[in-house]
Amino acid sequence: MFRFLTAGESHGQGLVAIIEGVPAGLALNEDYIARDLARRQGGYGRGARMAIEQDHAEIASGVRHGVTMGSPIALLILNRDWENWKQVMSVIPVEQEVEPVTRFRPGHADLAGTMKYNLDDVRPILERASARETASRVAVGAVARKLLAEFDVEIHSHTACIGGHWAKQAEKVDWSKVERSPVRCADRKAEKAILSAIDEAKKAGDSLGGIFEVIASGVPIGLGSHVHWDRKLGGRIAQAMMSINAVKGVEIGAGFNEASLPGSQVQDIIELGAKGSWRHTTNRAGGIEGGMSNGEPIIVRAVVKPIPTMSQPLPSVDLRTGEKVEAHFERSDICVVPAAGVIGEAMLAIILAEAVLEKFGGDHMNETLRNYRGYLKSIGPRK
Repeated sequence: MFRFLTAGESHGQGLVAIIEGVPAGLALNEDYIARDLARRQGGYGRGARMAIEQDHAEIASGVRHGVTMGSPIALLILNRDWENWKQVMSVIPVEQEVEPVTRFRPGHADLAGTMKYNLDDVRPILERASARETASRVAVGAVARKLLAEFDVEIHSHTACIGGHWAKQAEKVDWSKVERSPVRCADRKAEKAILSAIDEAKKAGDSLGGIFEVIASGVPIGLGSHVHWDRKLGGRIAQAMMSINAVKGVEIGAGFNEASLPGSQVQDIIELGAKGSWRHTTNRAGGIEGGMSNGEPIIVRAVVKPIPTMSQPLPSVDLRTGEKVEAHFERSDICVVPAAGVIGEAMLAIILAEAVLEKFGGDHMNETLRNYRGYLKSIGPRK
């Protein structure tokens, strides 16, 4: 089983991830992981923190001579900004007085977290609730992506909308254009409007949200299961996407649009392809039917709300006094939708890697791939 844990705070010494369940025999190196970490740090509208950090995941265990050993993989991402926060985030007690954070930020975990953990300082909550934690998830997702590549599964994402400016829907997304775009959008007209909107939001001390789309191609039929609620692949994907900071809504395939359509315009007709494989004439289901992958690309969209930390703070209250104040402000982004798409890729990769190993898992990649190839031979028409 593919599973992982992360640890670390936004301004602590670093982030740690431990991955269990990767079979032995998978080629893996730090440069491969670094590619996705760099993509997460990009995107027009990011804040000053991205100029400080140059994320690099050190592989501390689980890999020998560039190949996984079947043992847990440990990843370490050091925070360069730790040098400026050694007193504030010291593990041991310090003599110097550290100013507490007591002004709640609307839209953050501040209020709920301080009440839940009975704290008189918001700092412990905002440190772990920060989206900085997603750097470790992207590193884990890169490992999952490397595993999925062995099964010819590819995962990409792009920006569908920011600040009400929608990219034109294309039958086939040009991923090279997406990766060259500062907002990860293949539609140049929409890109120009989005860039202007982000500039205007920055001048106003405001922030912008939007929608990203993640597409996984090459996914075989039959991942996930219909037999229990917690094994349904769509549910697992939705939960993973909702776990991303600031994501407030998820849809698979045609999603919410199906509410206004008759059934005849929603279902995907099945036919036998030229090479004896099953296919659908459309993909409104987004690659998932009955809690299982159906062989079509898995298409997921997620809504990212505008970042709640703004340079023009909203009215709030003080934790200790209850008095009206301006919300606390610490460095922040204007828009994170392009980066959120990269995080969405990581989360989808993690769920699919988990499902692939459930279905085909072995202790070594040779065994796992043998199981996979044997399965592919068995899923044609029943003669």
